[in-house]
Amino acid sequence: MSAEELAVEPLCAARRLLGGTLWSGPVGLRIVEAEAYGSDPAGPWPDPAAHSGRGRTPRNAVMFGPPGVLYVYFSYGMHTCVNVTSGPDGVASAVLVRAGEIIAGHDLARTRRPAAKTDADLARGPGNVGSALGIRLDDYGTHLFDPEAPIRLELGPEITDPAAVSTGPRVGVSLASDRPWRLWLPDSPAVSTYRRSPRAPKLDRSA
Repeated sequence: MSAEELAVEPLCAARRLLGGTLWSGPVGLRIVEAEAYGSDPAGPWPDPAAHSGRGRTPRNAVMFGPPGVLYVYFSYGMHTCVNVTSGPDGVASAVLVRAGEIIAGHDLARTRRPAAKTDADLARGPGNVGSALGIRLDDYGTHLFDPEAPIRLELGPEITDPAAVSTGPRVGVSLASDRPWRLWLPDSPAVSTYRRSPRAPKLDRSA
């Protein structure tokens, strides 16, 4: 098991993450929902919805590096979102961890997420993932396959049954809004609710 397993195109990387475990100290989270994001226009997977969509910046630089690195950013100035870089070194892409099931460290996760009504709510949605795991902006750039790192990723068995994974459009993006790059494990109660961005083009239902 190594970061090189994520040196693939974004959708394959997102599928590979499903069922894996993200560890932050004593808290373990089984990944049950992920969203793939691609490259800048010069890359092989142009994606206007990705942070890399307009090119490299200090904020998104880690997306252009090797796979298996933590990309963290604030959403709406209050939620810490957790991403895992993917694709070969030098090509931008990453996978957003949208939801997970807490499998260890429940008590600590509950203190961080006092508003959660059930265990399934602890890490449902990307902001809640970051909160439950206690991940901060200064964790940006952590190499997740380093056994000495405070935040670590363990990939689970590769999912080969197509029926075991559901796919659909990404949540809340206004560009490339219907690209089916959100993947989830349909049997998990922790999967988040789909919300289409009000800025996204209206669906053409005439076809």
